[in-house]
Amino acid sequence: MVKVYAVALAVGAVALVYWLFSATLAESAGRAAWDPATRWGSRGKAAIGAVIGFGMGGLSAEFAPIELAWPIALVIAMVAALLSIYWVRYAVGQSEAR
Repeated sequence: MVKVYAVALAVGAVALVYWLFSATLAESAGRAAWDPATRWGSRGKAAIGAVIGFGMGGLSAEFAPIELAWPIALVIAMVAALLSIYWVRYAVGQSEAR
C-alpha cells in the first residue's frame, strides 16, 4: 500500500504544479480560457487536495511509530482526503470573501 500512497502523492504534486503553471501562464497571456480555475473550478481544487491528502495521510499512517494494520492506514488516508477536501473548500471560501 505504500506504493499506492506514494503514487497518489506524486500525482497530486504534479497536478498542483500543473495548476500553478497554467494559472500563471493564463494570467500573463491574458487568456481566461486557459485558467484551470475557470475550467475546473473548486471541484478541481478539491480533487487535487484530496489526492495529496490521501497520499500524505496514507504515508504518514504507514510510517507511524506504532504498527498499524493496512486497513487502518487506509481509513486514515481516506479521512485525510476528506479533511483535505474540507480545507480546500474552506480556503477557497475565505479567499473569495475578501
